[in-house]
Amino acid sequence: MGPGVAGELADTPRLAGLVISEAVRRARRRLAIGPLHRWRFSGGAPERLLVTPPDLRKGDPQVAADIYAGLFYLGGEMLETQGRSPFLLKAPSREWEAELHAFGWLRHLAEADDPLARSNARALVSDWIRCAGTQLGSRTHSVDITARRVIAWLSHAGTILGEADYPFYRRFMRSLAHQLRYLRSVAAEAPDGPPRLRARIALAFGSLCMPTPAKHMKNAARNLSDELDRQIFADGTITTRNPATILDLLADLLPLRQTFVEQSQPVPRGLFTAIDRMLPALRFFRHADGALALFNGAAVTETHLLAALLRHDETLGEPISQARQGGYQRLAAAGTVILADTGLPPPSALSGEAHAGTLSFELSSAAGRLVVNCGAPSRADREWRRLARTTAAHSTLTVADQSSSRFSRPGLAERFLGAALVAGPTRVALAREDEDEGQRFTAAHDGYLKRFGLVHERQLFLSRAGDLVDGTDRLTMPGLRGPLRHPEPAALRFHLHPAVVAQRTGWGVELQLRGQTWRFSADVEPTLEESVFFADNMGARRTLQIVVPFDPAARTEIAWRFERLR
Repeated sequence: MGPGVAGELADTPRLAGLVISEAVRRARRRLAIGPLHRWRFSGGAPERLLVTPPDLRKGDPQVAADIYAGLFYLGGEMLETQGRSPFLLKAPSREWEAELHAFGWLRHLAEADDPLARSNARALVSDWIRCAGTQLGSRTHSVDITARRVIAWLSHAGTILGEADYPFYRRFMRSLAHQLRYLRSVAAEAPDGPPRLRARIALAFGSLCMPTPAKHMKNAARNLSDELDRQIFADGTITTRNPATILDLLADLLPLRQTFVEQSQPVPRGLFTAIDRMLPALRFFRHADGALALFNGAAVTETHLLAALLRHDETLGEPISQARQGGYQRLAAAGTVILADTGLPPPSALSGEAHAGTLSFELSSAAGRLVVNCGAPSRADREWRRLARTTAAHSTLTVADQSSSRFSRPGLAERFLGAALVAGPTRVALAREDEDEGQRFTAAHDGYLKRFGLVHERQLFLSRAGDLVDGTDRLTMPGLRGPLRHPEPAALRFHLHPAVVAQRTGWGVELQLRGQTWRFSADVEPTLEESVFFADNMGARRTLQIVVPFDPAARTEIAWRFERLR
């Protein structure tokens, strides 16, 4: 190892252990798919499928027409095939490549539901089997992509196999059986988090949809149940702390539960429990406009999918007020909702998409979202993704323009762990009070303690009428009484949704949103600055942010307020 690598790992000793663990995991996977063990993936294939699971994700016939014309818009990038197989072309990005090989776009061909769409689906699946079906060491055979592909093929087998001849039918079944045997061999060594869980979901689907030995069916159900128990907290949140991942997983788990029932198989206890926990968690993170809160990698919400999933939620009543295990708080009154991140960052091994947004919050009313985080971009732009993850892209306090968590630098750690969080808050203190006048919480994190000697404390209050939000942000130096000595400058940021029209009015800012008027004021005069909102259906959009300068040498706290005027 060179001095740069050694220095990087020495910077965080725990990071060295993570890199070594990931290197060992990759070595085991390479061994598992190497020539000595590849024979395990060969074998026969069943004659038919027993059942085709439903797909709750809505398709678009226009996208099906684009695919037929050779236009593949995936991962925020467009590629025109010009009559060639998309599986033989150079992908414009890894995200585009992953979406292509995961086959989630089959839902659009299924929605078109005509002979042309079925023929196109069959031709593209046949292309994949011919061009990529045996490239086990490639990125397109990662555990996550393979699991997603298996689920898509099973869910849309009716479209793929409709009017298929016998030779294609057999090729399809052989490839599907091969991929399931591959997943069975490598699932235990999959990256922790959603990839490992999705592999267990795919194997459970496979055991139900194809004739399967009783032993494999029992193992698939048990392994799925164990993985759900491990990754889904009691409050319905997930170890990665990304609200959008709950949506994505439920879109597979609900059809899986239905398939167990249709096949007269007992639904695994862990599957029942996870769904019953995750559906209320979706409502917890949902704003009045139907979108999910933008924390830790959440991007554009598929609102049609969210509505479809919530129709399965039988736990009527108001959403829960806090997700303590997941690290989130919800204040809600009279149509006004505040959602706040009051948790520790996820473990480094699970933080590849996590954001440095500790104590950030979002505010919405019946008119829509007012204060937001910038969200995660859908385009595969490395710089945008880096910026979206910084603390400055969140509605919270920053010190010296630094993030409260630190990301791995380009080099060995990033090569093995991705852009993981390698340091950040180690403690978040939290207290909540629900009173007659309203709801409040106070939270504090130590993400700036090691570098600047500072602790950030934030208190938020929502009135019972939902028309008043009071906030206080404090910077303290533990053990020090009085003003801070030689502190770095800080700033409070409140990113506004693009639908909000904002203008300065005297000492404050007036906000207009679909007939509602809100006013922001603070102890220190605020400014309006440019910002960007990444989580929009049309891509990144310009917007504004309210910025309140915070000089800790002059004061240790700033009070601020959002008040609805009409």
